[in-house]
Amino acid sequence: MSNIIGVQLQRSSRVFHFDAINIPVHKSDCVIVETENGPAFGVVVTEMSAIPADRVPSSIRKVQRVATEEDLMVQKSNEDLEKEAHEFCLQKIAERQLPMKLVDVECLFNKSKVIFYFTAENRVDFRELVKDLVQKFRLRIELRQIGARQETKIICGMGICGREICCAVMLHNLDRVSVKMAKEQNMSLNPEKISGLCGRLMCCLAYEHEAYTDLKKNMPKCGKVIQTSQGAGKVVRQNVLHEEIAVQLEDGREITLNIRDMQQTC
Repeated sequence: MSNIIGVQLQRSSRVFHFDAINIPVHKSDCVIVETENGPAFGVVVTEMSAIPADRVPSSIRKVQRVATEEDLMVQKSNEDLEKEAHEFCLQKIAERQLPMKLVDVECLFNKSKVIFYFTAENRVDFRELVKDLVQKFRLRIELRQIGARQETKIICGMGICGREICCAVMLHNLDRVSVKMAKEQNMSLNPEKISGLCGRLMCCLAYEHEAYTDLKKNMPKCGKVIQTSQGAGKVVRQNVLHEEIAVQLEDGREITLNIRDMQQTC
């Protein structure tokens, strides 16, 4: 049996699973875990689950230890370094008049690298900026250009639905979104209604697209003439989530039909 726990790493809303081996850990504990970038600091967000070894992916990584006082001090030191690096980088960007916007700074737990996330309209020659950063901090530096969606995911915020934006809370892969998806979900094509904080089409359109596609499989399309118990009529609207259609009869009346009821009578 393997003892699996869910851990939320720094700067990530996603829950990653790790093998705690025989280390006694509990929900809300701070832990040091193995990642592809070396050791990382995280917080346990699920209780331990015993899972048969043959059901555990071979690629799953392990918990190194419960965070010690020294680890907590290292984490605090890294956070202080991130703040200092952010301010220094902003200063140098202004001095060199570089056409870029600094979004975030991340220092890996073992200080093997400091990553600067930025946005820009075009490619930026930041070689001199990297020299400034290396000279200042004496660490390996990486400048990583990100898009508007990734920027919004890092900054977070509230969507028009009144909840935290999906990309920062639950969506881990930012799928391609198209206007066709909005049309198929009967959304208004007003850009203000279907755009997220990033100014791009809302990620939830792609997230919900498959569900709408499945629900519409058995629904007659708008404009199609169908037979009802009250005579022939033309489909004028679809209410996909309620699985209902509005039908205009030949005498001008409009009726609402439930797809499930129609299927049972067929």
